[in-house]
Amino acid sequence: MKFKKTFICCWDVLNGCDFLIIGNHLNSIRNNKNFNDNINRILDLKPKGIYMKLRALIVDDEEFARKNLTMMLEEYCPEIEVIGEASRKDQAKAIIESSDPDVVFLDIRMPSGAEGFELLDEIENKNFLVVFVTAFKDYAIRAFNASAVYYVLKPIDIDELKMAVERLVETQTSFKEEPENYNTYFSSLKELSNNLLHKTNSSRIAISHTKGLKIVEDDTITHLEASGNCTTIYFNDGSRYLDTRTLKVYENLLNPRKFCRVHKSHIINLNILQEYLNEDGHFAVLKGGIRVPVARNRVTEFVRMLKEH
Repeated sequence: MKFKKTFICCWDVLNGCDFLIIGNHLNSIRNNKNFNDNINRILDLKPKGIYMKLRALIVDDEEFARKNLTMMLEEYCPEIEVIGEASRKDQAKAIIESSDPDVVFLDIRMPSGAEGFELLDEIENKNFLVVFVTAFKDYAIRAFNASAVYYVLKPIDIDELKMAVERLVETQTSFKEEPENYNTYFSSLKELSNNLLHKTNSSRIAISHTKGLKIVEDDTITHLEASGNCTTIYFNDGSRYLDTRTLKVYENLLNPRKFCRVHKSHIINLNILQEYLNEDGHFAVLKGGIRVPVARNRVTEFVRMLKEH
């Protein structure tokens, strides 16, 4: 008896499905009704939701930039379906109101510094996420991180784009379950607008967590601790949140006059520091008796900051 054929049925791995292989079947069973019925049943077993894509609008006054981003999303981000492009604020507003996208990729410099934020203010039904596409650097990046928004820098890096899309998918899932998160999210965008357009420094930061966003005053943070590629943030009321951003991101966005990185895994709020101990190691003691280790190679800088604080 010889095996005549191998029947291979695969679901697209790029869409998040597993490969299903049915191999080494006899040619004689090709006409077997039970076999064919089973194959049809298997092909119908598409996991629910696995093919749901985020519908995206791209807003940029430069045609090349729009086409380039569309091409990159189609090539590298199968989770995204581009439903339209817009070069002007009024055009983008009309598409958002008529097509109800899940996400808007927005160049905030089109064509003036304020127009992108004006667009967001004018939309009444705010039930979408935003990815800022910008050439802004330095100060703007700190503002983006403080507002817990997604952004990609021009020229666009493929890995950064894929990472932003991955986070979008996670966030959109939680927002659909709890739509009130959109109110907090757009409040954060409003504050971002003020920070960028008026060059103001806010003490408020937005923290992403499993159920949405939390906007807090930085004075309420006691310390932060690295948890792998995430950060656990501790507050003076005893609560804590796990954010998907790294401790390095927080080191850059928190006020350096208030916060000090004392260890590769720890940042403390200097305003609640009560004592520094250098017996049997180095420790910063915070209010409530919380002991945070101070790395040996950071002691000199830490002591200097204490004297200047």
